[in-house]
Amino acid sequence: MFCTRIALVLACAALAAGQTQPPAKQQRDLTVEKIGPPPAVPKAVTIPRSYAVVVGISRYKNLAEKYQLQFAEQDAQAIKTILISPEGGSFKEENVQTLIGAKATLAELKKQIDTWLPSVAKPDDRVLIYFAGHGFLFGGKAYLAPYDIDPGNIARTGYPMDELGTVIGGKIQAKWKILMTDACHSGAITPEDTQSLNRSLSTLNQSLFSLTASRDRESSFESPELRHGVFTYYVVEGLGGAADTDHNGIVTADELAEYVHTQVREITKGQQNPTSDRGSFDPEMLLSYVPANASPAAPPAPKYGTLVFETNTDGVELFLDDVSKGVLSKGKPLSVPGLTPGEHTVKGVKMGYEPDGPRQEMVYPGQESTVSIKILIPRHRNKAAVDLLDKGLKDYEKGYEKNYRSAAELFEKALQIDPTYSQAAYYLARTYNALFDEEKARQYFKKAIEIDPDYLEARAVYGGMLLDIGDTDEAIRQFNAVLQRQPDHALALTNLAQAYRLKDLYPRSIEAAREAIKLTPANAEPHLWLADSLRLSGKFADAKTEYGQYLSLSDFDSKLAGQLNYWVLGSLIGFGRKKRAAQQDIWKDLRSLAYFGLCDCDYRLSNYDSAIAYCQRSLAYNSGDPYAHLALGLAYERKAIANNSVAELCPAQKHFQAVLTINPDLTEAGYAKQNMANISKIWPCP
Repeated sequence: MFCTRIALVLACAALAAGQTQPPAKQQRDLTVEKIGPPPAVPKAVTIPRSYAVVVGISRYKNLAEKYQLQFAEQDAQAIKTILISPEGGSFKEENVQTLIGAKATLAELKKQIDTWLPSVAKPDDRVLIYFAGHGFLFGGKAYLAPYDIDPGNIARTGYPMDELGTVIGGKIQAKWKILMTDACHSGAITPEDTQSLNRSLSTLNQSLFSLTASRDRESSFESPELRHGVFTYYVVEGLGGAADTDHNGIVTADELAEYVHTQVREITKGQQNPTSDRGSFDPEMLLSYVPANASPAAPPAPKYGTLVFETNTDGVELFLDDVSKGVLSKGKPLSVPGLTPGEHTVKGVKMGYEPDGPRQEMVYPGQESTVSIKILIPRHRNKAAVDLLDKGLKDYEKGYEKNYRSAAELFEKALQIDPTYSQAAYYLARTYNALFDEEKARQYFKKAIEIDPDYLEARAVYGGMLLDIGDTDEAIRQFNAVLQRQPDHALALTNLAQAYRLKDLYPRSIEAAREAIKLTPANAEPHLWLADSLRLSGKFADAKTEYGQYLSLSDFDSKLAGQLNYWVLGSLIGFGRKKRAAQQDIWKDLRSLAYFGLCDCDYRLSNYDSAIAYCQRSLAYNSGDPYAHLALGLAYERKAIANNSVAELCPAQKHFQAVLTINPDLTEAGYAKQNMANISKIWPCP
């Protein structure tokens, strides 16, 4: 009889077990096709659910040096950035698969294009495929060139364009389909030019918007002056609002095609002509939405102008009309063509120096003008403001609410004395975040970035706070902005690993965490997010190793927890653990999370004794964690089943009851209640 009842508990435990986790111009040779249309854009703008595969390959595994490209990978990053921007494509980060460099193998292209896109896209969705790299024509067929293409065996190692046509036309069900390729000879890949090629595409004209970099027998150019492929540069500019000629805030397929064709043809003096078949797509298809661009103003004059920027020093970020155009270096002019005639606002910034601007520069139709950005004057801080900042930092580093409030007063006084003191605004933001006043924290993070737009630490930490308040998408955009400028920014990579983990994008989280660990192997934090994402991917043994690394690297006297980088507060979002304004508590919560992870791993590996020990240690750091109580209850329950013993049932009952006491509204509370009822049928507990 006893065994029968234990079996009943086993069934219930098995049900609950799955719920224990917290939730010189270089030519590119190729071809391209396009993708499709949506219904006419309604007056009330509706952004469809959207998916994208973005591919960029500059350096190929098997090609000679003279065939390697400069900017294809940078192009792909720029496309991704505009796609996930709320003032752009409005794609969700998790819906954009980015294959850069060595990741863009033939197998991975097939996986993402042939399998993933058809599996996720629904009939009312929007799908975009972008490719920047080489392409080949071989045996009468066209191929996109993946990273591992073998020029001696193109038919087996290239990605056939006719296969792409079949996938787009037959397997992907989305109504809105966009294909953009930046590669040479792309115009040759059309049913009109090569009837024997991709005949299936000829039936897809009503569902595709295909924008190719050039016509048949033309080259697609990279430009050192633009630091991009010419075609992609104008695609990004157009999606960012430059193509919105009627100023209604919407960039349509027709507008983008016209803008890109006009600009590329002009800058290349007719040598490159992007193509799109006007009969193959709805010209009103919504490609991007830039509400700030909406204006009753008349359309701009059709003739555009160019500004060429030069600077006297390295590392100067250029802002044109409040949009970053990149980082200037001495002796390397940056050309920004395609500008509407009239005044434009220019600003050059370098942290620690007074900015050049903002000031107005005139763009003349059809003309090119040079603008010199001069960074000359180091910022001289008021001594009283500096003293107040230093004093405030001493209070801030002590932790605890009382010290944070004292620090905030000092930082505010410093900022009043010197309104351009970005560090004072930054630490004031961090302090308000420590006090859980997120609105003020957001205000001062923005202030610090407004003063010094290249304040990368401020952006990275601001992103951490955005994670803390649940704005994960904007946090990721902040981290991407940092990493575009400094790809080896360890803090941004660490926080990005956490952001991807919170969005259940475990492979991306693992990749970002491993990059952060390479850069700062002694930093504990990325090991924690690597461990969590490995665990949630089912790699329990590997996860245990990383949890152990985190615990070892963060094993110091808790009195020193005030020395932790504050951004770890963002680590607690989604786990119900963040409660008090003290960095010691953060340190305890993160160690609790690590021990919880070890508990869950060993529970999954049927190591119930060690699972119980780890969950007990987790609760020693945070006794109010319902997830740890549930995991501990399940571990006791499973041990009882494994040993055919009742000794562990009452301890299990105790921890299930703790879940209900702490938060009866949790989904997990329902599983705890169910298991308590089944235990009560078997054994009376006091």
